[in-house]
Amino acid sequence: MKMQLAEIAHAVGAINDYKEWENVSVTSVAFDSRHLQPGGLFIPLTGENDGHQFIQSAIDHGAVATLWARDLATAPADFPIIQVADSLKALQALAQYYLMKINPRVVAITGSNGKTTTKDMVASILATQFNVTKTHANFNNEIGVPMTVLSMEPNTEMLVVEMGMDRPGQLDFLSKLVSPDLAVITMIGEAHIEFFGTRDKIADAKMEITHGLSEDGSLVYNGDEPLLRERVTDLSQSQVTFGQGEDNDLFATNVAGTSTATTFTTNEWPDTTFTIPMIGTYNVNNALAALAVATVYRIRPENAQKALANVTLTENRAEWLKGSNGEDILSDVYNSNPTAVKQVLAAFSKTPVTGQRVVVLGDMLELGDQSDAMHAGLADAVDPQAISHVYLVGPHMVALQESLAQRYPDLAVTHFAADDLASLSATLQGSLTAADQILLKGSHGIHLEQVLAALQDPVQE
Repeated sequence: MKMQLAEIAHAVGAINDYKEWENVSVTSVAFDSRHLQPGGLFIPLTGENDGHQFIQSAIDHGAVATLWARDLATAPADFPIIQVADSLKALQALAQYYLMKINPRVVAITGSNGKTTTKDMVASILATQFNVTKTHANFNNEIGVPMTVLSMEPNTEMLVVEMGMDRPGQLDFLSKLVSPDLAVITMIGEAHIEFFGTRDKIADAKMEITHGLSEDGSLVYNGDEPLLRERVTDLSQSQVTFGQGEDNDLFATNVAGTSTATTFTTNEWPDTTFTIPMIGTYNVNNALAALAVATVYRIRPENAQKALANVTLTENRAEWLKGSNGEDILSDVYNSNPTAVKQVLAAFSKTPVTGQRVVVLGDMLELGDQSDAMHAGLADAVDPQAISHVYLVGPHMVALQESLAQRYPDLAVTHFAADDLASLSATLQGSLTAADQILLKGSHGIHLEQVLAALQDPVQE
């Protein structure tokens, strides 16, 4: 982006006299003072910490101006300031203004599982024929979505936005903020069920992504999910379904997988074999969602084929890595819920291995009153013929430990407290060999990334 302060002040509804600074040029924005670049606009947000306290750090890192949600008397002297009533709302207003200015087509993606992977796949496919900006990492909330918008280069033709949710009304707000031309719902699972109570209510909340959908827009959704089929009947926008069932507009055929890749064909392009560099046939659904987007925007199949084969995936999503003992590590430590755990366990249990398969499962968070039952229910997905040892982390995993003990008394199962990751890491480091494979899967709040770091570099332990 590149805007003068006068334009920014107008976009955010400045409530101070900024005339002295109106010609200052801004080329980027940041809400973390450490991430500012020369020419940046600092957005001090109030949360656990008050961003206004870090104004000097922002200046030191290259900020040329700042929004300010306090009385000007407390602001630094002789520095370009745009005073606003609320800095977060100002950030959102600036993003909405900039989006209208650049005017790309917007693809918004949500879902209980797979939204980040689908985002990466959609962006990769669209980038074969358009200039694309996509959500960085997991910038998918009220702060992250505006930051994604403001990261666009002026030549952006397609904006691919991931949208998360943990409460009713959140997707309504985000959808209306960016007014998508196309919305994607990957699936309805149990993620965040603590806040919603039932899958029905989760489906209601996911449908909020259509609230800002343009009148001539399209909805791409998982047609295998009855809860979505029931809820799309009143939509006037065009719809494209994907899934495994042959009653979908786009479905997969000839699915085959290895430990590092999955191949498939589709009814739409039966002569084109698609390859995704990911374990698990469950990721085919994410690819189908991306290919459904490709049909809407008339992407050539050979372009989509190349894009999927070479897609760059956001880190910590089912990626194979090497440990310092030579073991193969399947790292999937960003988030977790029952559906996702069962899917990755099924895929991991089939990978070729000369040594042992070891599984590390961390607590699945935000499952509410159903948490213990859902953790215990994971026992159905553990194959003692394929898995040699199961390590469990966190208080909720005690329920799975007990369930496994009853069902498979001979299976080696060890439980660690959530604050004892160092002991877990040391145990694994002392037992894994180059012939082994290990799966790390848990909610981000359990911080299995620390175990991953220790396995890759024991010095960090």
